Amino acid sequence: MNGVLTALLAVVIAAGAAIVLVEAVHLVLTRLGRRSELLADLARTAHRPFRVAVVMYAVQQVVRTGAGDFAGRAAVLHFLVLAVIAAVAWLVAALALVFEDVALARYRTDVPDNLKARRLKTQVVMLRRVTVAAVVVLTIGVMLMTFPGVRALGASVLASAGILSVVAALAAQSTLGNLFAGLQLAFSDSLRVDDVVVVENEWGRIEELTLTYVAVQIWDDRRLILPTSYFTTKPFQHWTRTGSAVLGTAEIDVDWSVPVDDLRAELRRVCEGTELWNGRVCVLQVTEAIGGTVRLRALVSADDAGKLWDLRCLVRERLVGWVWENRRGALPRLRADTDPPRPDVPAPAAAPAGAGPDAQKGDAQVFAGRGDGDSRGAAFHGPDEQVPAPQR
Repeated sequence: MNGVLTALLAVVIAAGAAIVLVEAVHLVLTRLGRRSELLADLARTAHRPFRVAVVMYAVQQVVRTGAGDFAGRAAVLHFLVLAVIAAVAWLVAALALVFEDVALARYRTDVPDNLKARRLKTQVVMLRRVTVAAVVVLTIGVMLMTFPGVRALGASVLASAGILSVVAALAAQSTLGNLFAGLQLAFSDSLRVDDVVVVENEWGRIEELTLTYVAVQIWDDRRLILPTSYFTTKPFQHWTRTGSAVLGTAEIDVDWSVPVDDLRAELRRVCEGTELWNGRVCVLQVTEAIGGTVRLRALVSADDAGKLWDLRCLVRERLVGWVWENRRGALPRLRADTDPPRPDVPAPAAAPAGAGPDAQKGDAQVFAGRGDGDSRGAAFHGPDEQVPAPQR
């Protein structure tokens, strides 16, 4: 009984001294954290795991060296060793979270030009999760190795490691595939957090990227959960691969009699009258002339996918309204010609509204006519060398 009381007294004294030490360190870090964001984050995040680790270590050392002999001493020491290992692992995981916050503190993802921030966030978050997973696995392994029976079992397992590795690889083929796919996505820069994608005919953004799955937030706040291997084995549309600014189209079908130049001038007025347009691309083209209608495609640009969606809807709405108010004869209709054929009479040329034909030439060309169009044309242009004619 005296041995147990001595041990309890020693434990209380050691725990109290450890708590006092930890709180003193925490107070110092908190005051220094007023000048340093790193120390402030360290004081907030690592306080509890640091306290548990120091207390467990102090109690374990006191019981081992100064508590004397008492009933159940070996079992208590074993339990304290396991507690110290778990507390240290918790502290390492907390430090990994602190390093993640420090790495991401200077970069924001809620700004229009956030490509670098999204890339860094994806890689740092993935590294932190890999680190935490490795710490958990190593902690469990070290804790198990404290049992003599498990150490003996480990020796026999290592002797047959070849067969077990093959069996484990076959059993975890899908899991390991997703794991390596997640690492590939994070460090190949092919997919990042907050990227805008079209997957399974759904438009959304990457909300979360883990080692095993990717969460896509659909535009209507649904979530599409896909394995990471999906993005390495199947094609998908990536709207923000090199930047946030994107192009989009709005198409309408009208009659052959529609004045294209007037409608092109109306598109220019719509784009210039809204803040959704970033001033880069505003083009109207006739893309199809089949059957009784022609298809007009308005190509516009915006700073991000959300603004582009609203801009496309606005352009479509204004063009339809303009046709209804000004050219109702250009609405889609079916014709039945009962008159005999007549000679063709050339129609007078329609002058563009508000400007000459050269001023709006660029609004009718996607790959030429303006500086931005010329750059797009250069990206899809072939070699300038002439192909020699075949010799006879």
